[in-house]
Amino acid sequence: QVRLQESGGRPVQAGDSLRLSCTASVPIGQTNNYYVMAWFRQAPGKEREFVAGIRWKDGYTEFGDSVKGRFTVSRDTAKNMMYLQMSSLKSEDTAVYLCATGLVARIMNQNDYDDWGQGTQVTVSS
Repeated sequence: QVRLQESGGRPVQAGDSLRLSCTASVPIGQTNNYYVMAWFRQAPGKEREFVAGIRWKDGYTEFGDSVKGRFTVSRDTAKNMMYLQMSSLKSEDTAVYLCATGLVARIMNQNDYDDWGQGTQVTVSS
């Protein structure tokens, strides 16, 4: 089991930028094509939503439609860390952001992930 710790969430204004980090407790499997780390988010009263994911071995990325062009995701394999760079933030980006990892065939499918962090709160005020 991999323990994940998110950080970086805080209150911001609409239009601001923010970077979130996720740290894994153990080295992520770089030899397996299907090992993925991803960001999901959950706002009060809404279903959990896929934000962005990155395949650990080759850095392939996918993004949810609502964040394409505004968010980027990256990884530091030496530090076992993943980052979410968010720009042009909107009030609808307000949510708890969670990172997840696992051997994943469908990057956008939350049910494919094995391990989850506790989340970090991002609040965007307009």
